[in-house]
Amino acid sequence: MSDLRTELKHKLVKTLDLQDVNPDEIADDEPLFGDGLGLDSIDVLEIVVMIEQDFGIKIDNKELGQEVLRSVSTLADYIEKHSKNATG
Repeated sequence: MSDLRTELKHKLVKTLDLQDVNPDEIADDEPLFGDGLGLDSIDVLEIVVMIEQDFGIKIDNKELGQEVLRSVSTLADYIEKHSKNATG
């Protein structure tokens, strides 16, 4: 597991205040929405803000968001390709 994926899992749990979720138990390819973590549209906004603040990356349209925010892996891959601040 890459450092970035681990970092993202911890940031997701903290940012979204997921009290019953252990970051180490989130699978890299587990869906963030629906049957996975069960996140909703308000969570999307919080994640987008966190990504912009922490990595300097904007996700500025719905289609991109749906693609990038599918899982921790897709999010990490996108950050690695578009950020100079990524740790992975």
